Formats: sequence, structure tokens, C-alpha cells
Amino acid sequence: MTRGHDAMSRLPVIEPMPAELLREPLNWIFAEHHRQRQLCDALQTLSRVPAFHPPLIVTVLDYLETDLKMHHIDEEEDLFPLLRRRCLPEDEIEQVLGALTADHVREEENAAAISEGLQEALNASAPPAGDISFGRVLRAYAHDLRQHLAIENAVVLPIARIRLSEVDLEGLSQRMAARRGLKLSASQRPVPESSPS
Repeated sequence: MTRGHDAMSRLPVIEPMPAELLREPLNWIFAEHHRQRQLCDALQTLSRVPAFHPPLIVTVLDYLETDLKMHHIDEEEDLFPLLRRRCLPEDEIEQVLGALTADHVREEENAAAISEGLQEALNASAPPAGDISFGRVLRAYAHDLRQHLAIENAVVLPIARIRLSEVDLEGLSQRMAARRGLKLSASQRPVPESSPS
């Protein structure tokens, strides 16, 4: 078996998220960070594997255009504002959150460029790795995203687990679920908003 075929047999996957995890919003965000590391694996694979693999490209495109944007909204509109209200001055969280917000802006811009390049590769039935400069872009994005995730996992989530109250977490759950068209009830798994209660 050639190295190319071996790499193709071990393609990365981005695992689905169990909707019931929305009841534990900080665990959901942590799990989403794991999926983003899987995204990084996929981008690095696409930057190097010399074979055309449409399902992986489609998976990455879908994640960049839906899940990643949703995750950024979860943090920018809900988690970060909560932390700004609940953290103490000695937590020194503002500078960290400001840097992460700037990262999100760059990630969105770079993700748009990557999506465009992947769509072009898909339309041309060509492997993204065939474009050496684009391959560098994919690897650079994966590298930067991994660094961003390391800060969120090592700094932001531990502080959130200390500072956020049960009421804060319940509200965070509800907003994140609603953003995904789901509603949380006291005794059931999240269900679509249109489903009968």
C-alpha cells in the first residue's frame, strides 16, 4: 500500500455532537473545541494528501460554514459577556477575552477564504494539496486555531466553571439550544422547536 493510500484509509472525521450535551453548556463548548481539533486534523490532511476526497472536503466546508460560526456566536454573544459580568478583577479576564475575540474575527475571515478555495477544489475535482500555497494556508489556519483552543481550554473554561452560577449556566443552555432550533425541557432531551411539547 502506498503512503497516499494509507493516508486515505485513515482520514480524520468530525464527530457529531449529542444534543443532550446542551444541558451542560461548558461541556458542550469543551466538546466543540475537540471537534475543532478534528477540523484541524482534516485541514492538515487535505493540505498533504495528493488524492481527491470529496466527502472530507464537504465535511470541512459544512463545519466552517455552520458549526464554527455558531460556536463563535455562543462565545461572543453569551459566554464572554457572562464572564465579563461575573469575573473578579484579579481574574484579569478582559485582556484574554479581547485577544480571543480578535482571533475569532481573523478566523472568520480566513475560514471564508479557505471555504472558497475548498469549493474551487471541489468544483474542479482536484485535491487541495495540489495547490502548494493553499496547502500552507490550510496548515497555518490549523496551527493558529490549535493555539486559540489551548487558551480557551486552559484559561477561559476553568474560570467559567468557577465564576458562573447554576442560573447562568441554565440561561446559557437555553440560549445555545434556541440558537440551534432546539428547546430544553425539564425531563426530556432537546427537541426541535416545532415539535409538540
